[in-house]
Amino acid sequence: MIIRLFGTVHSGKPEFLMQNVPSRLLRMISIVPPSHPPIRLSSTRQTLSIVWALLPLLTLGIGTVFVIGSAAARLAQQKLWLAASGYLGYFVFVMVLAPGVDYPPQDELRNTVAMWLWFGGMCGGGTLHAFLIRKQVFQPKAQVPDSPTDRPRPTDPPSTPPGRPSPTWDPWGAAPSSGFTGPGRLGPYILLQKIGEGGQGAVHLGRAPDGQQVAVKVLHERFRGRSEELAYLMREVASAQRVPQFSTARILDTGIEGDVAYIVSEFVQGNSLEWQVRHEGPLDVGHLIRLAIATSAALNAIHSAGIVHRDFKPANVLLGPDGPRVIDFGIARALDQVSTASAGVRGTPAYMSPEQVSGRSVGPPSDIFSWASSMYFGATGRLAFGGGTQFQIYESVLHHQPDLRDLPPPLRDPVAACLDKDPSKRPTAGRLMVAIAR
Repeated sequence: MIIRLFGTVHSGKPEFLMQNVPSRLLRMISIVPPSHPPIRLSSTRQTLSIVWALLPLLTLGIGTVFVIGSAAARLAQQKLWLAASGYLGYFVFVMVLAPGVDYPPQDELRNTVAMWLWFGGMCGGGTLHAFLIRKQVFQPKAQVPDSPTDRPRPTDPPSTPPGRPSPTWDPWGAAPSSGFTGPGRLGPYILLQKIGEGGQGAVHLGRAPDGQQVAVKVLHERFRGRSEELAYLMREVASAQRVPQFSTARILDTGIEGDVAYIVSEFVQGNSLEWQVRHEGPLDVGHLIRLAIATSAALNAIHSAGIVHRDFKPANVLLGPDGPRVIDFGIARALDQVSTASAGVRGTPAYMSPEQVSGRSVGPPSDIFSWASSMYFGATGRLAFGGGTQFQIYESVLHHQPDLRDLPPPLRDPVAACLDKDPSKRPTAGRLMVAIAR
């Protein structure tokens, strides 16, 4: 499974992650590739879907156009509208082909052909088509995943360190308004519900033309009305599509509708690491080790594609049903290039690297430092570099060394190496991944 995942890299370097990776590491990563779970309907919806799918048969083909047309309206899929139009055209064709009620004997063959075409296409074909799509049609409307009733919903804002404002929870980890309220339509995507907002934009749960659930980030107004900068932004973000799918939420599409720029990503059902730790407490050792390996592998994939995340933090790690996913990679640098507010230090202070704080050039080692700070938070529920003010946090990042005794033994040495103030002394993501597994 892992070999197949790492062997499908579009950057022209297949299996780049498999060199010198011990078999123990492969056994420890029990994460399946991103996939869409099978649709399960309630008993009532199951019954209704079967009756609906049988309508072409029960009406002897007359209801086929209505059935497929209702599916097209429900799913908003162009291919279903074309199919409904095709059935309507087929209906007209058979009616023209068939002789009248009192047809002469020489038209018997014509009548037989028309009858078989009708029952084979409108009746049989319509019924089969309806059964193939009935689960999609009767699937409940997409919603933000519910949280158990005994804890706050994921849309509740997480706690933040003293001295920092409390942002609205954003699954992209990105809170000025984007100016785009939704729900509605943006490009080919239907926006179903706003699920978060942050410093970069508002995130909506959306539906793609093929019915797939997606996360649509609508960028804030400060990124609008500047065609050249927006075109550059879209090119930079699109480059992140080169990143392999392993432990990352894929960037599916980018677009500009009028002067509104948006980024479409795979929708991951799950809480962020920040939300999980603040509301449920630190992760247990097994979960933490698996998280460390998966996220270091994700950084390895991101860096191998020539991208630096620049804003790795617990809010940008989603704990999906099929394993952790790193999100928002390849976006920070592009947004900084076009933002009028890009001057000065950018990032999340408690998870920034010393080179980010001091304004030096940033490369993959910066992500490694941020990764270690995030793992420390996941293990202890505390910030590795805290402070009452932003200045105190910066001072802590530059000069403080956190106590790592609360980390599980397999993580202490790797995290200590990653928190070295000298970026040249930090391990690469590939070496980090192997070191954890030893």
